[in-house]
Amino acid sequence: MQRRHMLSALAAVSFVPGISLAQEGKPLRIIVPFPPGGATDITARSLQEPLARILKQPVVLENRGGAGGSIGMAEVARAPADGLTLGVATLSTHGVNPAVYSKLPYDPTKDFVGVTEIVKAPGVIVVNPTVLPVKDLAELVKYLKANPGKVSYATPGNGTIGHMWGELFKRASGTSMVHIAYRGAGPAINDVLAGQVGVYFDQVASSLPYIKAGKLRALAVSWPVRLDVLPDVPTYAALGYKQANEPSWFGMVAPTGTPTAVVERIQQAVAQALKEPTVRERLAGQGLYPSGTTSKEFTAQIAHEIEKMKGVAAYAKVVLD
Repeated sequence: MQRRHMLSALAAVSFVPGISLAQEGKPLRIIVPFPPGGATDITARSLQEPLARILKQPVVLENRGGAGGSIGMAEVARAPADGLTLGVATLSTHGVNPAVYSKLPYDPTKDFVGVTEIVKAPGVIVVNPTVLPVKDLAELVKYLKANPGKVSYATPGNGTIGHMWGELFKRASGTSMVHIAYRGAGPAINDVLAGQVGVYFDQVASSLPYIKAGKLRALAVSWPVRLDVLPDVPTYAALGYKQANEPSWFGMVAPTGTPTAVVERIQQAVAQALKEPTVRERLAGQGLYPSGTTSKEFTAQIAHEIEKMKGVAAYAKVVLD
């Protein structure tokens, strides 16, 4: 009897509109609120094929960068709550932006329901060794103190977590640098590689290939311990900058009003995909660490991060409009 009830419940869920959408021939659209090439984009593309296979429907990724992720997130917020549109949320879009902008084209809590945290993303500070031939963080701090305001640092944009990491590091180290904001991680890295900017703050994932190739030099990472992909790079905390040691994260959100059963089905599909060895290996190779929390946990996490980032923004005196 119990088994029959369980099968009936599962059958009922399978017919909820938006859970099995391949029958309608409509793709699942995932909006990535940053340009191609960054850690957010890498995370989404790692899930594209397995989600299409697990959900049995096409999965299409759309990069809608700009305004620190606000343009893409606003589009997700405006989308019908039918389970056909999802967004990749980040600590920037659902933590930093609400803390540093007085007006946003979306409400990070009212306009979305959290689906799941996908990965944790360690941060890194890198330098172009041809521009700044420093060998470690101590040498960089010494150089910055000797040349206040003469060095620029790049981030994926105003109000991104890279911006906050940069301001926190300046405060913690007592140094001064000029912030150069870009429209995403890809353009920022390109200018750092070209030698137009000396220092760069972002997730490990987007700069890791250039670190391994010797084009960028990693000085510190924001993670509890040294990373397997960068075993020779110490953590900020180990170097005495504990307040700069917070990692970032990427998750998935849906427009408010999306049926609970649809949200749960997508969460389960993401969790299942994150258990696949090929997905885990690809993410780990990029310095990304799979999570897969429940919808309830991730929704609560977003609310917590917003409050935390408001404190960080006040501490670092970051206000953007």
